[in-house]
Formats: sequence, structure tokens, C-alpha cells
Amino acid sequence: MSKIARSMQRLVLGLALAFSLSLGLTGCGYNQIQAGDEAVKAAFSEISNQYQRRADLIPNLVNTVKGAADFEKQTLEAVVEARSKATSIEVTPELVNDPVALQKFMDAQGQLSSALSRLFAVAEAYPQLKATEAFRDLQAQIEGTENRITVARGRYIESVQSYNTLVRSFPAVLTAKVIGAAPKPTFEARADVGDQPPKVQF
Repeated sequence: MSKIARSMQRLVLGLALAFSLSLGLTGCGYNQIQAGDEAVKAAFSEISNQYQRRADLIPNLVNTVKGAADFEKQTLEAVVEARSKATSIEVTPELVNDPVALQKFMDAQGQLSSALSRLFAVAEAYPQLKATEAFRDLQAQIEGTENRITVARGRYIESVQSYNTLVRSFPAVLTAKVIGAAPKPTFEARADVGDQPPKVQF
């Protein structure tokens, strides 16, 4: 057999092997892994959208509260500082693949939730503030946003759980190893950073 014939035979075998491998990857969970990855990114995007909505409401809340006589300056400063820290973290789709960056983001959001809880608790002592329509409206909007955040976080956790189960299960685990699809980190509510929704009382 000539060198050219051997080269052609190797080329044909190589192409056949590549084709078989691509079919094998599709049959071994490749498409499901890609779909799961997109589902996780979409779920995280919804969380970040709701956090952004909350952050956008805070300047109006702070300005409304500033109008209350003798309102605790320290409480307002804590909210402003927590908002600044939470919005300073760059949110990208890659965040869902970095456990440290994801936890840092969630901790910052938890600190903002805690600061808002303190603000609403202090506001209870200011009947004139609570009586203003602007304050009541902002309370209602923030409460609604917090509810949406809770729902979005639940969906995110479910999508990560589904994805992680897939990439750890046979035969998809083989495909995951080949394409470098690692399990994704999730997040946990942490009491030390106040990751609890603010209590809004009317």
C-alpha cells in the first residue's frame, strides 16, 4: 500500500472516528448539558434583574426617609453603603461558574437585605414617615421585589441541582469530563451577613 493510500486511509478513519465521537457525545448528554447550562444562566439572570430592581428603588427610599425629622443617620448610611457594595460587583454569566465570586455577590446582597430590614424596623418609630404615601408605596414595591427575589432564588437552586445531577450521572458524566462541564456552585443563606428579606410592616 502506498504512502498516499495509507494517508487517505488514516484521514478517512480519523473523520469516521470524529463523526462517531460527535454522535456519541450527542447521545451521551451533550445537548442536555448545554440546555442545563443555559437554564442555570437564565435563572441567575432573573435573580440579578430582581436585585437590580431593588437597588434602583433604594435611592428614592433613602430620599423619602431623609425627610423624616431626626431619622437615624447611621441606619441610612448603612443602606447606602450596602447598596454601593452590592452594585459594585460586576454581574456576568460566568459568575455561576465561580463559587467564590458567586458567594461574594450573594453576601453583598444579603448585607443589603439586612440594612433594609434595620431601616424598616427603625421607621416603625416614625409615624409621620409611615403615613406618607411615597414611603408606603416604596415599602410595597420593595416587599414585592423581595418576594420575586425569593422565587427567583428558588428557581436558580432548582436549575443548578438539575444541572449538577446531570453532569454527575452516567453516561453524561463522561461527556461532561470531555467538554469540561463541571458542577456549578449554588449559594446558601448565611445568618452572619443577614441574608434574610426585609420585614415590611404596614
